[in-house]
Amino acid sequence: MRFFSQSFLYDDPWSIVSLAFFLRYPNPYAAHVVSCDVVDRQHTESGTLLTTRLILKRGALPRWAPKGIISRAESWVIEESEVDPYGKVVRCRTKNLDHVKVMQIVETQLFEQTSDGTLQTTEAYVTSKLGWGLTRRIENHGLSRFKAHVQRSRQGVSLMLDLIRQARLQPMTLGSYTSHLHSDRTSFTSNVPASSLDVDENTCPEDHTSPPQSGRWYERFWGSR
Repeated sequence: MRFFSQSFLYDDPWSIVSLAFFLRYPNPYAAHVVSCDVVDRQHTESGTLLTTRLILKRGALPRWAPKGIISRAESWVIEESEVDPYGKVVRCRTKNLDHVKVMQIVETQLFEQTSDGTLQTTEAYVTSKLGWGLTRRIENHGLSRFKAHVQRSRQGVSLMLDLIRQARLQPMTLGSYTSHLHSDRTSFTSNVPASSLDVDENTCPEDHTSPPQSGRWYERFWGSR
């Protein structure tokens, strides 16, 4: 088992960072995310909001892994979150549902309001039960990939924060707020140099450190522009 822990402080208030976190898909830094769907949502008697989302991610094992070790290069991930608007806390837990013998990553996210902004604490446990003398190597690989993912995930949240700030400066009705964000996601892609959005066809789908793909990330979630 490998363990990871990291904290990061956002200057923005908790309510804005929390919104950006849940709006982070799609974004050009998460080209490996194929879909994201809410499967359950309910309010508790204490006033918190519980949400379960099912996320489909595309990836691939490293070249040194034995062939046929997994049946497909996609994995379903379940995300369970609790939003406490009174205590200004978001708790989120994710884990992959398949390929768990090869490798399972259990990740927790905590967002808390502080006097200086919003503190994000990320923790993860990487476990492999494969054996064959590959357990340690797979766990080390998973930890390395997760560290890269954390950085790109933060870039995605930062992008959403920028779009939310822009939307808040625009006079609009409540119903047009979300559509304005979607419009800004489109304009972001057009403002980024093409060289930073292109991906080599030989790039491993799991490679979170590779440059984001072009506007396809938008079309997968919101349709053609």
